[in-house]
Amino acid sequence: MSHDTQSQPWRLRWISEPMLKLYRRVTPPMSDTEREALDAGSVWWDGELFSGRPQWRKLRQLPAPTLSAEEQAFLNGPVEILCQMIDDWQITHEQRDLSPQVWQYIKDNGFLSMIIPKAYGGLEFSALAHSEVVMKIATRSITAAVTVMVPNSLGPSKLLLEYGTQKEKDYYLPRLAKGVEIPCFALTSPQAGSDAGAIPDFGIVCKQDYEGQKDVLGIRLTWDKRYITLGPVATLLGLAFKLYDPDHLLGDEENIGITLALIPTDTEGVTIGRRHYPINLVFMNGPNSGKEVFIPMDQVIGGVERVGQGWRMLMECLSDGRGISLPALSAGAGKMATRAVGGYARIRRQFKMPIGRFEGVEEALARIGGLTYMMDAARTLTAVALDRGEKPAVISAIVKYHLTENMRKVINDGMDVLGGAGICLGPRNLLARGYEGIPISVTVEGANILTRTMIIFGQGAIRSHPWIFKELEAIGEADPDVSLEKFDRALFGHMGFFNRNLFRSLWHGLTSSRFVLVRGKPPVKRYLQHLTRMSAAFALCTDVALMTLGGSLKRREKLSGRLGDILSHLYLASAALKRFEDQGNPREDLPLLNWVCQYNLYEIQKAFDGLLQNLPNRAMAWLIRWFVFPLGQHFKAPSDKLGHHIAELLLSPSAARDRLTAGLYIPESTDEQLGRIEDALVKVIKAEPAERRLRRELKNYTPDYTGLEGMLAAGLEQRIITELDADLIREAEAARNDVIQVDDFSADLT
Repeated sequence: MSHDTQSQPWRLRWISEPMLKLYRRVTPPMSDTEREALDAGSVWWDGELFSGRPQWRKLRQLPAPTLSAEEQAFLNGPVEILCQMIDDWQITHEQRDLSPQVWQYIKDNGFLSMIIPKAYGGLEFSALAHSEVVMKIATRSITAAVTVMVPNSLGPSKLLLEYGTQKEKDYYLPRLAKGVEIPCFALTSPQAGSDAGAIPDFGIVCKQDYEGQKDVLGIRLTWDKRYITLGPVATLLGLAFKLYDPDHLLGDEENIGITLALIPTDTEGVTIGRRHYPINLVFMNGPNSGKEVFIPMDQVIGGVERVGQGWRMLMECLSDGRGISLPALSAGAGKMATRAVGGYARIRRQFKMPIGRFEGVEEALARIGGLTYMMDAARTLTAVALDRGEKPAVISAIVKYHLTENMRKVINDGMDVLGGAGICLGPRNLLARGYEGIPISVTVEGANILTRTMIIFGQGAIRSHPWIFKELEAIGEADPDVSLEKFDRALFGHMGFFNRNLFRSLWHGLTSSRFVLVRGKPPVKRYLQHLTRMSAAFALCTDVALMTLGGSLKRREKLSGRLGDILSHLYLASAALKRFEDQGNPREDLPLLNWVCQYNLYEIQKAFDGLLQNLPNRAMAWLIRWFVFPLGQHFKAPSDKLGHHIAELLLSPSAARDRLTAGLYIPESTDEQLGRIEDALVKVIKAEPAERRLRRELKNYTPDYTGLEGMLAAGLEQRIITELDADLIREAEAARNDVIQVDDFSADLT
């Protein structure tokens, strides 16, 4: 096609070509690291949520999360044994490290090789199994969980599997699988934290004599890293650095880009071994550095063909840390709080009634139960997607941010309910180490503030939107004719997309979503209808924000964060609905499902309101508000009545409570606090009818120094209770008293 504008159709000449020029003028240039981040991973359910009309059948077609027999046996066997071996108080307070026996058991039983194929001696587990293992260990010890999760997420094993040469795989993977090598990965620099693309660490391509050979082609490295988990005990260091080739030994480019290499920590010039002290969780973490350390070129991960590709390699592998490990830690904390705090709230009494029956405590218990249900649903759904070959970068960022933030809420609520028992450290305290560890979870794998305000929507809008990425690709085309043709198709496709979502938002708003065609039983169907409406409104507001702000939206982090919140809550509600149907629509779980869906719809509404209140173009904001909420804002936060039902689920043993806390490590021994709570809960509930009868019917009795025994004696004398009843009450009181005890130490804390 000639570039002569006279021969072009009128649409190209009068609409598309001027718009293309405008787009080029207002679209900020994209850096190489931004492009590589966008190219990494895949679009999955986030694409449906951006579409304005999600195809719910695609979500329903995903299999329910299921472990293989081998994976389940590992959880029931080695993981259970490891949990029995772990003494978290000893780890965090006395030894400040895992015991030698625990370290050896982890190595000998393949805990460091869950992602390594069996051909190399690994376990070759699914992402779901990886998540379940980390979650269960986390309910016993966060230190142990972090030790296990790091080699199985972002580290040498993952990078070797994805990009390593066959020679590298054959040598390193069997050693990593057996625990002969302990890996770490060094990315973060003091001068470049979340802006990892700005790392100052560098390598110079050169030739040097090496191990008796002359003029070996390699790299001379200088770096300074910190916050490197397992760094102080690592034998194999994965390193990210910028590579330069001033003598053009590899080609014409001098600035080659971020590159990844493997370096044995005993290499001359490597400084490693000191520790950071991460808020009393004491997992091995520390700085490392090197000055003019020479490595041969075959220590680059993937060999010379992979030099300069390190940023994309990292972006594609980050989804495991974000999508598996940290969500597993968060869900584990929720399950522990649900089981321990719920049981404690039934056992502990104030003013002659369980504290869990106070409405203020009920409110906290409702959040603990509802958020735990939501976190676990998102954790398992994301793991299933990873197991099906998806690399959902945007979804992984969502679960990383929202699950770690909700872990913060759940632990804080649990600490409030426990009161004094929560703030005194000791073996009996089940939440304090999790409380201390919250800042670690929200900081690693991308600081949460930046994940929310820059990554979720910033990456999602371009990567997951059905037309924006196509428009950007058209702008980048070198051939002007091809560029214009592609842009024309993308532009008019985008215009049709905008108009459809404008109509859908208004129509669904006026009809309260009742004409959205989805299948499902009540209340699932109704929630799907509402989420479809919010998806259309989200797609509409995304386009309005981009249209009115253009490239400056990238710098409007508060607006970007609110748009990211809408997308995130759409996903979290989707995950809860999927979980409910996967588990057979259990009626007992309806309060949990209702709470999660109502909570997310209300949060979506709040995010829309904040967005529309703060869009700079006030006329457009007023107009779009009418399309999004034509009859006003009608979504409500979960009611007190609904919260009461959830609190009751946490206060008593039930199938719903067991499903909610499935995968939690529960010790059988009553010498451990969770075991005490489980034992006492049964005894307290069993004794409650006799206690109520005694308090209601006992006459002419004034409590005195004899306490419980005096009351029991009076009850027996008046034949209100039997000797069997009295024994049940005594057993319950003894168990209750044991649970509410708090650790104490000598004056020097020994």
